Amino acid sequence: MKGQTPLLDVQSVQAGYGVSQVLFGIDLKIYPGQCVSLQGRNGMGKTTTIRTIMGELPCQQGQIVYAGQRIDKLDTFRIARLGIGLVPEGRQIFPNLTVWENLIATARKPTHGTTGWDQTRVLSLFPRLGERMRNFGNQLSGGEQQMLAIGRALMTNPKLLILDEATEGLAPVIREEIWKALDVLRADGLSILITDKNLKQLLERCDHHYIVEKGVCVWHGGTADFVADPSLRQRYLAA
Repeated sequence: MKGQTPLLDVQSVQAGYGVSQVLFGIDLKIYPGQCVSLQGRNGMGKTTTIRTIMGELPCQQGQIVYAGQRIDKLDTFRIARLGIGLVPEGRQIFPNLTVWENLIATARKPTHGTTGWDQTRVLSLFPRLGERMRNFGNQLSGGEQQMLAIGRALMTNPKLLILDEATEGLAPVIREEIWKALDVLRADGLSILITDKNLKQLLERCDHHYIVEKGVCVWHGGTADFVADPSLRQRYLAA
């Protein structure tokens, strides 16, 4: 990526919850069209990093630059409008809205010259949702809810899609559907930041990997670098 400007540049970011500091200087870069994994054991700061990028938690020190603009002091809705779509841990779909209403609730037309995401395109990616359009969010299975959460994020027409625990708690057959959908998005050139416990799937799909330990990025590199150092799994990812 030499000479290229990052789409997202997280620089020495510190953040936490009240007086409890969780991030102690996170550094992370995502370039246009890149798929990046954020890895680490539970409680090491992955979700906190994502929440800080999205403005849900204040950035106490450091800065976050997206598409050449500082976003670390912006409200969450303004960050989303700039082109970052979030699929949060726990899905957080609207339980009392139908599938159709969930999809259009935050829909936004594309503003950056790419082929836009609309309801038709989302349903082609997840045909199962087309069968449930009149069902409420709380009537869906966990896998269908995750598909809906991804579809809802795509309906904002993001340049960067962030998925926190992309396939957590899903049946194997549903996980495979999610991974295949991410393959489509990656092939389409969408930039992706993803956390998940399925290391094999991450290594197969992501161009670059970051490992977080106690609120600091302790390692980053490509898939070949990761595979070449078997100690990384034991030191930073083993339960």
